[in-house]
Amino acid sequence: MDIRNCEVGVASSHASDPYDAFEEITRAIDPATLAGALMFCSHRYDRERLARAARLWSMERFPMIGCTSSGELTEAGYDEDSISLIGFPSDEFHMVSHLFEDLTQFDAGAARAAVRDLVARAELGSANLRRKGGGPVDAPVNHAALFLVDGLSHSEELLAMTVQEALGEIPLVGGSSGDGMRFKETGIFSDGDFHPAVAAVAILSTRRPLHVFRRQHYKPGKLKMVVTGADPGARCVTEINAEPAAQEYLRLAGSPDADAAVIAGPLADPSRLDMTLFAACPPMVRAGGDYHVRAVQAANPDGSLTFYCAIDEGIVLTLGEPVDQIESLKATMEDIRAAVGEVDHIIAFDCVLNRINAERRQIGRLVSEIYRRNGVVGFNTYGEQFHALHVNQTFSGLAIGR
Repeated sequence: MDIRNCEVGVASSHASDPYDAFEEITRAIDPATLAGALMFCSHRYDRERLARAARLWSMERFPMIGCTSSGELTEAGYDEDSISLIGFPSDEFHMVSHLFEDLTQFDAGAARAAVRDLVARAELGSANLRRKGGGPVDAPVNHAALFLVDGLSHSEELLAMTVQEALGEIPLVGGSSGDGMRFKETGIFSDGDFHPAVAAVAILSTRRPLHVFRRQHYKPGKLKMVVTGADPGARCVTEINAEPAAQEYLRLAGSPDADAAVIAGPLADPSRLDMTLFAACPPMVRAGGDYHVRAVQAANPDGSLTFYCAIDEGIVLTLGEPVDQIESLKATMEDIRAAVGEVDHIIAFDCVLNRINAERRQIGRLVSEIYRRNGVVGFNTYGEQFHALHVNQTFSGLAIGR
């Protein structure tokens, strides 16, 4: 295990038994020194046993949230079949968290009240940070909200909007949990256990620089399509341009007007509807003066398409084309350093389709090396939340300065 010499504790383990994994993690992070922690883990772990091991490790002395993933981002870059742990030392940080239970019965009013109470608790913790720092009592403390939501709940849009509204000026960033590419059941860890159909939010406070960011590696292309049939509740599109959705999407992706670099060589076979094609040719929608990816999750036997984001009839979609992912990531890192100075770590929520596309384009090792060099840790998601938006196929996160 490679242990970075830094103030934010970061460690990971590939041990198959969670107790062995946390014994390994303890060599890098002393839980007695923490104000809070994040845990991202492979869906392959036995969740009850992992939850018990996590409770024993933390002794429930501080808030700890996490989730199952579709791949982890560790000290090594892209990773899998692992547990990744991020610990925030109490001398520098304060953390409070809240669990939104049973999203099928989500009450927006109660959620806003809970978040406002969380903000008040964060402000109380800020006073303790000022005293520890030895500075003036009115010295600024920075806050950011880390958000994790069940990636199969279909609730991300409402949740992100509701929570960000209640947070006020505190920026929200987060990700949707995954279970590899099975789409069966994901888990959110909070209050000492894994839960389905829930969401968790934590407010991280520190006198260090914080910067939330979002970057997508796609641009709108020439080809447009209109959703003419949809089941919004299921995020399912049945018709595009009055044709069966999967058939029309496949036709457009293989069109000569699509970027030839997208469907050539190892990138994708334009005669097949699979994750490779979805990652390479994502539909995009224009909203708020900008284009956002509306990623396809699956092609269904009845010819429909299931999406990761909200979708409805009448929406005009534009077939996306990739930009240079390596240059895009380098520019992102430069922007982050300009915002926070020297970087301690970057907590990242990176869409699993970004990883699939990078690996198919044979640049996965280059991306992984950029992550490793810049202290990127986190997980591969089923979607990302940035401020009040739920988005797809972005590299989003929170950068923490030294």
